[in-house]
Amino acid sequence: MPTIRLTPSERKEKRADAHHLAPVVMIGGDGLTPAVVKETDAALNAHGLIKVRVFSDERDTRETMLASLAEQLDAAPIQHIGKLLVLWRPMPPKEKVEREDRMPGPKVVKVLKFSKSGNHRPQVKKIKVLGNQRIAAGGQVKRAKKRITSVKKTAVD
Repeated sequence: MPTIRLTPSERKEKRADAHHLAPVVMIGGDGLTPAVVKETDAALNAHGLIKVRVFSDERDTRETMLASLAEQLDAAPIQHIGKLLVLWRPMPPKEKVEREDRMPGPKVVKVLKFSKSGNHRPQVKKIKVLGNQRIAAGGQVKRAKKRITSVKKTAVD
């Protein structure tokens, strides 16, 4: 898999976006193991732009790790600064699951009742409202009624 090629301006934007990120993958003394590659792949899928910390003193080793990670995971190497490596890969689109059995759940609604004189604090009442209910203007719970359609429309159907 070839690595993603970015223009210098795109790389500059990604470096700026990665500035505040914390490293999510750490590469220890064992080097680049399959477990590290798998975790880096999972982090790229979840975040898109990640930092990797390498606990190695050899700069050439870190360079080869950055190049091999970018090659194996089809990612773009953004930056190598000190012991930090920055990688980017576009995030895959998430599949949205449609559920037909889902109904609106109960909500807790606060109802305020003000005093008639205005000198006292308003009373706060917490009411649980189900999916087919609504709060009326007076603070009463009412069932939501079906919408009334016109007589002409029902005659046509």
